[in-house]
Amino acid sequence: MTAMNGEAVFPERDEIRIEAVLHALADPVRLDVVRQLARSGEVACGALDVSVSKSTLTHHLRTLREAGVTVSRQQGTIRLQSLRRKDLDELFPGLLDGVLAARH
Repeated sequence: MTAMNGEAVFPERDEIRIEAVLHALADPVRLDVVRQLARSGEVACGALDVSVSKSTLTHHLRTLREAGVTVSRQQGTIRLQSLRRKDLDELFPGLLDGVLAARH
């Protein structure tokens, strides 16, 4: 696991496991976050349109990051989230496209 700026821990590409990715994507809130990131690219946590509390969103974002689905970086007082699309597409070809295309 790697720490960005000494805080946000995320797995190296070769540490990403399909079981963790599928678990992270199985939750409706996390799946919605992934869809928003896929549409918008890098997004500030506060700009995500979710129906959960800030603390619950923090939990969901941590789950996505620790599974290797997303990466976050601090820019001043804002934490930006982005999808690890390239890594996931190389490790699990077609997975994200299939998940994102699924009806919701």
